[in-house]
Amino acid sequence: MPDALDATPYDALLLLSFGGPEGPDDVVPFLENVTRGRGIPKERLKEVGQHYFLFGGVSPINDQNRALLDALRKDFAEHGLDLPVYWGNRNWAPYLTDTLREMAADGRRRILVLTTSAYASYSGCRQYRENLADALATLRAEGLEPPRIDKLRHYFNHPGFVEPMIDGVLRSLADLPEDVRAGAHIAFTTHSIPTSAADTSGPVEAHGEGGAYVEQHLDVAELIADAVRERTGIDHPWRLVYQSRSGAPHIPWLEPDICDHLEERHAAGVPAVVMAPIGFVSDHMEVLYDLDTEAEAKAAELSLPVRRSATVGADPRFAAAVRELITERAAVERGQEVTPCALGALGPSHNLCPVGCCPARAPRPAAAGADSPYA
Repeated sequence: MPDALDATPYDALLLLSFGGPEGPDDVVPFLENVTRGRGIPKERLKEVGQHYFLFGGVSPINDQNRALLDALRKDFAEHGLDLPVYWGNRNWAPYLTDTLREMAADGRRRILVLTTSAYASYSGCRQYRENLADALATLRAEGLEPPRIDKLRHYFNHPGFVEPMIDGVLRSLADLPEDVRAGAHIAFTTHSIPTSAADTSGPVEAHGEGGAYVEQHLDVAELIADAVRERTGIDHPWRLVYQSRSGAPHIPWLEPDICDHLEERHAAGVPAVVMAPIGFVSDHMEVLYDLDTEAEAKAAELSLPVRRSATVGADPRFAAAVRELITERAAVERGQEVTPCALGALGPSHNLCPVGCCPARAPRPAAAGADSPYA
């Protein structure tokens, strides 16, 4: 048996994700959950839902989260980490509030949260923290004592997140026809967000244009590109590009879009492109539709060879990284000296989101941060 790892003071881990429909009848109700409060008509939601209907109305994110849960539990058992793992979603079953209610009933009093988003931003961090605060408020209104919740730090530059993506890019390059492989360009992709939201993901003065959101992605892209050069001897040109824009046309969002970028690279004479979705933990709908469907259709139209590298998903190295993040944070909470593990130029992210971090347009309570009402 492995030596027991100490997760004290924590008594559970919560995997917190976005959620997705599991059949055609779920699509519109799911989108109503996602867009609640925005007044979007049901007919418009049906149009948006066509992405899901192309895949039978099923989002792959739920099965991918189940696979990650299995990988985490397997890794914890093999390494002596006695920590139960729960799963809750923001927008579909199992719903976050229901899961926290279950955890409270099971006597869980100190919970660590792993979100399926590796980077800083409102939608990738603070919005999850706001959802946690809403769920805790519901528990309190029901007469339950809310558990204390902490969130694991951003893991974008942890080796267990970066190394699987390096391998994915190498496999994609190797899969290209030999006559275009050496000249292939790497397009590192992530979710486009409004430029105003990117800038407030961290002060522009500290992080540059695009805030911490862009800076963190650029750091990961450079790590992967450097590793590819070291392992292949070829310096592939690269750029950070964006996908999945969903906002009003008059609002500035991060650019260039992946399809526009493919057109530009083709016009410049690039012989092939590897699309590397570094902004996503798993191959969920935005990867399957925006890259595997739309972007690949654009590449076919251009007769441009493309490959799409895999996301991290349930890779055992990622499960091991989560275990390391848990024991690291637990040791910090016990007052022990810790050397956090991180690659690249930026170093480890903060354990506690500061006051005003990644602000929303309208201030809302957010748990698991320095401004949490649930200390």
